[in-house]
Amino acid sequence: MSTSFARGDHELRTLAALVNQERDDLPKRGVPPSLLSDLKAQIPCDYVLFHGYDTRRNSHWFAQQVPEEDEDPDSAFYWDFPEFPEFPEFWQHFWTCKPCSYPDISGDLRSVVQETDFYSVREFHSTGMYCDVMRPQGFEHQIGLFLPEPPGPDAGIGRTARLFLLRGPGPAFTERDRSLLTLLRPHLQEAFQDAERRRNPVPDLTPRHWDLLHLLAAGRTNTQIARQLGLSEGTVRTHLENIYARLEVSNRTAAIIRAFPNRVA
Repeated sequence: MSTSFARGDHELRTLAALVNQERDDLPKRGVPPSLLSDLKAQIPCDYVLFHGYDTRRNSHWFAQQVPEEDEDPDSAFYWDFPEFPEFPEFWQHFWTCKPCSYPDISGDLRSVVQETDFYSVREFHSTGMYCDVMRPQGFEHQIGLFLPEPPGPDAGIGRTARLFLLRGPGPAFTERDRSLLTLLRPHLQEAFQDAERRRNPVPDLTPRHWDLLHLLAAGRTNTQIARQLGLSEGTVRTHLENIYARLEVSNRTAAIIRAFPNRVA
């Protein structure tokens, strides 16, 4: 077996373990910090950030960072909205920072991007995001990917999760780094969705409740549901009220999202 093949095979096994490992450090939002720490070990960088963005409101709804302190590579911090301390300078420059606003402007949530995709070094160093946000914190390079927010009662246009790897002065991120992130992206999305499912398990529902929910998801009206299940419309309404109460939602759309978190609209 060649050395390069053995190294590649070992790397793939390591990546598989990274995304498939059972993890107990489930935070209030986001993904287990140990996953971010393992990712940092695979793609060397100074910091890994995993943030929830709400670009309609120019705000964050959670933030994770590994490490928390330079001297402790295993530490992590977590902020949940509304405790997250917003940085006006960041949002002031967000929409003119091409790698930051790329998914919002393009609609592309699949690409892995870095600043060199949009700017020369000189151009990037003249941007407000670099001058007012990155340089004061000692950051020179970033590479990132974007994930849709897991379906839930608070889901909405403009809410995404974004993973950024940051480096200080020195080598930029490579095409190998981009390839690894591209390979890992669907698995990171699944890890994010799995964490959300573990935080918000669907309550037990009766078989009849599930029958109604599947018909709701198919777009049936109360009248159509009643006819198909052989019920009165009043009974359908009563079942729906019970479903809403068990799912802790107040309408049909929220019930569908809560019951079928992986459903594609």
